[in-house]
Amino acid sequence: MTLALWCVLIAALLPYVPFGLAATKLNPLTPRLSAPALDGVPARAYGAHLNSFEAFPFFAAAVIVSHVVEGRSRTVGALAVLFILARLAHLAFYLSDRQPLRTTSFLIGLVISTVIFIHPAFH
Repeated sequence: MTLALWCVLIAALLPYVPFGLAATKLNPLTPRLSAPALDGVPARAYGAHLNSFEAFPFFAAAVIVSHVVEGRSRTVGALAVLFILARLAHLAFYLSDRQPLRTTSFLIGLVISTVIFIHPAFH
């Protein structure tokens, strides 16, 4: 298993990190119905939770496509680690309500996923 594929696993689990902060304020019987009533850090944690799910599919597809087309690549492994770091920064900026750093870290992750996806075309 490559480093990039391990990063896919980490990215798949990352949405559940901020959910723990939001879950304390959600009604366990109807968590989705009570989400709009959140405010402050729990609301931002829930937003970070959802955003992590949104960022994951493209990253996972990019890594898988890269592996299918090119195989093992140190460059893709390094980029996948950078993606995880960008997503952790995004989470921290989301929770601390730091704009425009939150958007910047999101865009960095998006660019990294795009580079991973097109990387095999240049080798």
